Amino acid sequence: MSRENAVEVHNLKKSYDSLKAVDGISFYVKKGQVFTLLGPNGAGKTTTIEILQGLKTADSGRLKFFGREIERIGRQEKEEIGVLLQRTNYIEKIKVREMLEMFRSFYNKSRILEAADILERIELQDKSDDYVENLSGGQQQRLAIGLALINDPRILFLDEPTTGLDPQARRNLWDLIEDLKAEGKTIFLTTHYMDEAEKLSDYVYIMDRGRIIASGSPEELIEELGQDNVVEFAHNGLSKTALEELKASYPDLNLTEESISIYVTSLTEALIRLTAWAEAGDFKLDNLKIRRPNLEDVFLELTGRGLRD
Repeated sequence: MSRENAVEVHNLKKSYDSLKAVDGISFYVKKGQVFTLLGPNGAGKTTTIEILQGLKTADSGRLKFFGREIERIGRQEKEEIGVLLQRTNYIEKIKVREMLEMFRSFYNKSRILEAADILERIELQDKSDDYVENLSGGQQQRLAIGLALINDPRILFLDEPTTGLDPQARRNLWDLIEDLKAEGKTIFLTTHYMDEAEKLSDYVYIMDRGRIIASGSPEELIEELGQDNVVEFAHNGLSKTALEELKASYPDLNLTEESISIYVTSLTEALIRLTAWAEAGDFKLDNLKIRRPNLEDVFLELTGRGLRD
């Protein structure tokens, strides 16, 4: 166990009857980093996170938590964990400060922070006497992070923290997450936004069908894809025959409901061939874009499906 690691997992397994939800995975989370676990629905990441939060017990495997080898996440460890769920259901007609004070009562008195300090940290000082239901979506999400911070956790689990937020609120949450990292917090992130993972993550593990299939920094994973350029254009109801013709030239093609992406080294040659193919089939290359590969391209290449599939 490295002293730099906050959490270490060895050969973790969890099954439900014949389904191997978590099939012998191993990984570590370094202190003070943003660690992101990515995977399509059904990959096993939710079960993994629930084990690490103490909500479920693994069938087998070893866990280490800040240097302590443990059988499962128990009360002692939960005192050092903060959790932001995908959705927080607040009590009706409760004020922001009252909500924080209620959560303070759940923890050991030696670690909890003052509500006033949290309000300042999440920039809701002027909303302390407002009812939670009257906060905007971004403000409610800031409050949810404040609730996760009330016990001054050493590791913070953020489960899709910006889902449903407008672009400005998303950016504000990104700034807050980066500030928390700068303060030395370890952050375990899950997200369906690949730009978010690429922006915030120090290290990424990609999980599929209960196993870890790739890991590295976003930059390392993108470099390992081995592609120089991505040409992307609208799907436009492409026929099966035309798609097969395109795949013959570009075997690594990725297809979604809205767009087609092809990965090329020689951009000029690819555009000439693509234009000729489109003209021959009377296909319109709408919304044509040329960009560098990103983390979503890595994910699609490895799993063959999108995060929301």
